[in-house]
Amino acid sequence: MPELFVTNFNPKFTGVSATAANVLKAQMQRHDLALVGHPLPGAPDPISRAGARRLSRRPSGDRSFAIWHVRRDPEMISALWARDVLRLPIRIVFTSAAKHRHSAFPRWLIARMDAVIATSPEAAAFFPDVAATASHGVDLSRYAPAPDRAAAWRALGYGGDRGVAIIGRVRPEKGTDIFVDAMIRRMQTDERTTALVVGLAKDKDQPFLAELKSRVTQAGLEGRILFLGFIDHDLQTRLMPALSLVVNVARYEPFGIVPVEGMGAGTPFVCSDTGYYREFSHQESCGLIVPPGDPDAAAQAVGALLDDPDRHAAMARAARDAAVAHHSIEREADAISDVYERLWAGQDLAVHR
Repeated sequence: MPELFVTNFNPKFTGVSATAANVLKAQMQRHDLALVGHPLPGAPDPISRAGARRLSRRPSGDRSFAIWHVRRDPEMISALWARDVLRLPIRIVFTSAAKHRHSAFPRWLIARMDAVIATSPEAAAFFPDVAATASHGVDLSRYAPAPDRAAAWRALGYGGDRGVAIIGRVRPEKGTDIFVDAMIRRMQTDERTTALVVGLAKDKDQPFLAELKSRVTQAGLEGRILFLGFIDHDLQTRLMPALSLVVNVARYEPFGIVPVEGMGAGTPFVCSDTGYYREFSHQESCGLIVPPGDPDAAAQAVGALLDDPDRHAAMARAARDAAVAHHSIEREADAISDVYERLWAGQDLAVHR
């Protein structure tokens, strides 16, 4: 019988899905667990919500209850139904990355969690009693530097001598337009670089995507600024160490795992001053921080690293070293497992309002 149920109710693969998948693979080595809802890469086949409720009726082994780990509002609602209406022997752990005050209904839900884990000190500041602050980690066995970055880039077939990319949902909040405008500026004098926009646009953001493609066409760069859409995990694993830079210039970002995935692969970054990016930069030894919404600053930062091979190489080494020392998935899994064990030991970790 599982002692841990990890929920994933969103059929689309989002940033929340990616972080859940990363830690779940580490948790599989530590806990008898089940995935509930939709599939995640590298995870066991999921079970249904009804199946999770059925398996939660009788605790596993010497446990007095199972733990449901949730990350979204619908997952909190389902877990509360199981615990408070069906009276199943479970406890609910919620992970929050938001760096703002939640609206009324999510606050009501969160106040009924048995423990809250924040992904950053900024996220923790919105709760009086977080059980732990655990920043997201990456699988360093999956993201590793390429022996020859230039050869790895050529093998992908995107053209140019080197690549830079923005990876994530295509929408204004993620600053996709800032990236496109910055690369249009940069590529007026840089014929060696190819830029990639990696990620899907929701239906409501299709006009935004169309406008970005129009800007690229008007600049005559449609062969050098490429819109890839969604790419699978195998391709992303090959892409990260082949890139020369990850450029994530969001206007707002609760956390942002992509740059630290790049760090694991020895790829420096240029990021806006939001999310957890400044902490990842380690005093800008691993990447450069620019103001949000400023394509000129982003273009200048990209140029500062691409035009200085020695500085870029030093940052690439520092990025990998920092990922190993501070941002492994094992560190995140350790912090989360500690919360579970404290609950199983009978500690009161609930948010008290």
